[in-house]
Amino acid sequence: MRKAELRRKTTETDIQLSLNLDGEGKYQITTGVPFLNHMLELFTRHGFYDLTLRASGDVEIDDHHTVEDVGLALGQAFREALGDKKGIRRFGEATVPLDEALVSCVVDLSGRPFLVYNLPIKQEKVGNFATELIHDFFLAFTNQLALNLHFNLTQGRNPHHIIEAAFKAFARALSSATQYDPRVKGVLSTKGSL
Repeated sequence: MRKAELRRKTTETDIQLSLNLDGEGKYQITTGVPFLNHMLELFTRHGFYDLTLRASGDVEIDDHHTVEDVGLALGQAFREALGDKKGIRRFGEATVPLDEALVSCVVDLSGRPFLVYNLPIKQEKVGNFATELIHDFFLAFTNQLALNLHFNLTQGRNPHHIIEAAFKAFARALSSATQYDPRVKGVLSTKGSL
């Protein structure tokens, strides 16, 4: 069973989560940041993960610590659930539209963290949520899981649509990369490790 449970507690945030990579898209998510809840619900549903996540943080200051630390915790949970990565496809990609927005995502579970974030968003906010925090979430996730993650925006105007398409594309690409392929013996690398 590819599952992980963890708790991450600092002076800024307290996060508990359980993750099942081979789930049905079920979720219970409460972070104190409504827009982040919405994006994580989409991510979970479209990736067919099961996720229970409870986070509390110093949102009275701003949402940054909570958003970044949730990214850290979720990336760590994926790393633990994947274990040695034997038998997985390693690579995944998806392109997702949402009305006028079109976002592509490509992942490589290489063990080498690198984020290419080509999601230019002109608006600084979606409601009360600072759009720049999406970059921070994906950077934290990338560093903890040690994946190569590329986002490219083909077109888009509405920041909510762009970000939502990105989370859905990420979910689908990561789901594909984490699936088993019966042709893969050990890990998909000439080095013998990921």
